Amino acid sequence: MKEIKAIIKPFMLSKVIDALHGIEGLPGVTVSDIRGFGKSKGEDASHKIIEDKIEYVPKVKLEIVVEDELVEHVVKVIMDHAHTGIIGDGKVFIYDVKEVFKVRTGERGHAAI
Repeated sequence: MKEIKAIIKPFMLSKVIDALHGIEGLPGVTVSDIRGFGKSKGEDASHKIIEDKIEYVPKVKLEIVVEDELVEHVVKVIMDHAHTGIIGDGKVFIYDVKEVFKVRTGERGHAAI
């Protein structure tokens, strides 16, 4: 199992989620509003959050845990639908997941996702 963590521009969220809905077997997506900055430190961003004299850029984080065989497909869908070609399109990270537990049922492993 892998966790896919993607950080994208907020206005691309609907487009990415609509495309992810088309993936059979996708167990779900967690979405969080976040803020941060990359190499440009948010200086070129049109939408900024300034807090304590530090410039942040609003972003959205998607977290998805999938079976290994879905990883490439999910990443391709995110990359294709989050791309604008403008600085700050985001990043996608992939992590190994050692174990998963479903709180409601007590299931674990593959049955829990």
